[in-house]
Amino acid sequence: MRRTSFDGAVTLVTGAASGIGRAAAVQAADRGARLVLTDVQAAALDEVADRLGPAVLHHAALDVADAEAVQALADHVHTLVPAVDVVMNVAGISTWGRIEDLELRHWRRTVEVDLMGPIHVMHSFVPPMVRGGRGGHLVNVSSAAGLFGLPLHAPYSAAKFGLRGISEVLRFDLEGHDIGVTLVCPGAVATPLVGTVDIVGVDRSDPRVAATVERFERHAVSPERAAAAMLRAVEKGRHLAFTSPDVRFGWYGQRYVPFGYDLVMRLANRRIRTVLRSVAPPA
Repeated sequence: MRRTSFDGAVTLVTGAASGIGRAAAVQAADRGARLVLTDVQAAALDEVADRLGPAVLHHAALDVADAEAVQALADHVHTLVPAVDVVMNVAGISTWGRIEDLELRHWRRTVEVDLMGPIHVMHSFVPPMVRGGRGGHLVNVSSAAGLFGLPLHAPYSAAKFGLRGISEVLRFDLEGHDIGVTLVCPGAVATPLVGTVDIVGVDRSDPRVAATVERFERHAVSPERAAAAMLRAVEKGRHLAFTSPDVRFGWYGQRYVPFGYDLVMRLANRRIRTVLRSVAPPA
């Protein structure tokens, strides 16, 4: 697959105001990229743009779930350059919950942001890359929840498995245009997303829930480390990028030791059910 250098590359980063997106923007700028940045958090995005200064070609606050806003961004960017060279879909939200607690609005919002959001970005920015004929790179940030059947992750996994499927198709569809496709599958990452996960039907302030979240955070890698793994994968032309060894181990275990994967998922689910029985009201 195509190896892509960030030096001089016009690079779009969504979710650039915090977490992996912010770290990716900083590291891409350090490599000489010219950045187009977006995030739903206007003030925090302005702060990142101010910090990176001349490296930022353009920045705009928007919700990637808003197709018209994404297209307006693309229309403006394409008055500055014929096409971007690298698209990095990082923006996302996370919603967890038992099927009996989830409402349609939880499913819909997660899919709108985490799946339709990247689709809006790809729809607006990738065809000009194809027409431009200069190649490039598409990066989609999925998740360990796009690989594994993690407890309570059904809405999040619906979106992240979908993004994984799109990336698998485009990996081959775009190869003839010299556009590489990298799918990033982070595990636990110490980003603001951890603190804003909507666990439907559960009181996050309960000490038992807080202890479970704390155990999760102890295994989390920094956003900088996750972003570095993502950028290395682009530079080395890798389709799959893992940000921590546990996800890589799980991926190979799922493929080559399926009974072990089944056992781990069942044990994890049993543990979560035990916690939920003590903190959540019955359905």
